[in-house]
Amino acid sequence: MQKTRLRKYAKLIAKMGANPQKGQDVILNCGIEQPEFVGMVVEELYKLGARKVHIKWNEMTMQKYHVKYQSLKTLSTVDSYEEAELKFSADVLPARVMLGSPNPDGLKGVNVAKMSKSQQAKFPIIKPYRDAIDGTTQWTIAAVPGKAWAKKVFPNERSSKAMEMLWEAILAAARVDEDPIAAWEAHNADIQRRCEYLTGLNIETLEYKSSNGTDLRVGMMKDHQFAGAVEVTKSGVAFNPNIPTEEAFVTPMRGVADGIVYASKPLSYQGALIEDFWFRFEDGKVVEAHAEKNDERLQKMITMDEGAAYLGECALVPFDSPINKTGLLFYNTLFDENACCHFALGRGFAECVKGHHEKSREEIKAAGVNESMIHVDFMIGTADLSIVAHCADGKKVQIFENGTWAF
Repeated sequence: MQKTRLRKYAKLIAKMGANPQKGQDVILNCGIEQPEFVGMVVEELYKLGARKVHIKWNEMTMQKYHVKYQSLKTLSTVDSYEEAELKFSADVLPARVMLGSPNPDGLKGVNVAKMSKSQQAKFPIIKPYRDAIDGTTQWTIAAVPGKAWAKKVFPNERSSKAMEMLWEAILAAARVDEDPIAAWEAHNADIQRRCEYLTGLNIETLEYKSSNGTDLRVGMMKDHQFAGAVEVTKSGVAFNPNIPTEEAFVTPMRGVADGIVYASKPLSYQGALIEDFWFRFEDGKVVEAHAEKNDERLQKMITMDEGAAYLGECALVPFDSPINKTGLLFYNTLFDENACCHFALGRGFAECVKGHHEKSREEIKAAGVNESMIHVDFMIGTADLSIVAHCADGKKVQIFENGTWAF
């Protein structure tokens, strides 16, 4: 891979993604397989004025060992130094960069019940710090290839070739061309125009139908707004949370969803693939669900806490998106969710409430935003998906037809 192209990608992640302000700290979470590229990102962050870049290396296999060998009590404990790191983030408000290269099968065979119980035990301690950070600082998620991931996407290629092919797919999806910054500025503007139009419709209900059996109506919050691409912190700093991204999304009204929805792609969740699954909703809650493969993971996911069985996001992505046109299944939510329309179970987004920066957590919740320790995206887009908006003025507006934008 040409270093000049990787340098462009590093600049894109630093500038359009994290966008650190002069004197701001940055926390960078990354895997261990691409240290040279991590170095490029670190340098670009410093060039933009970062005071200090804190690097946290991780590897999925270590998590599997932790779950296997630690006692449930130890695994469920937030140690004092870990809580000090959370407090540091809440007090200092560093920008955050996540460079992921996950192994889709990395947690195969893990004790799911034990891992879930430990996460449930730690969440009440973590949540106040996360709430304090939410909306106040920049964050971005991007990807770099790992050998296991590359071989999963390109199983018939040797490892070196698979890595090269995955790099190419990542850079193409991230619009790393002659001028990635200009490309992203234009892309951001296009998605923002769509979000403004959708918000202006004053939608009460979205009705989803597809020939695969999906037939679902989802209610919107009264003061909802669509978001996508670029976000803005409370202090006015713009950033791109996801590189790549193709979605315009909204948080639905908690407790208002009825019908059935079928997934159109497998879901990579906690190191396992959940395949051929569906959910049936009544009064906004999943009351029945089934997966042909890894159903136990699916059932555990929707019972992680009280909010895990409610929707937190409705995202609109055309079926002919650049990522879907590759014909690849990335086994990675960052990419697969941007291939076609998707929902998310669990935590909703405060930024989908008008005037959210001036509202308290209690007001955001009262507006209808679901709360949960999870936020899990699953893909529902098909080539014949229809989405009709039922608006407050009584009009019906076709916003998706044959899987893509109808406007």
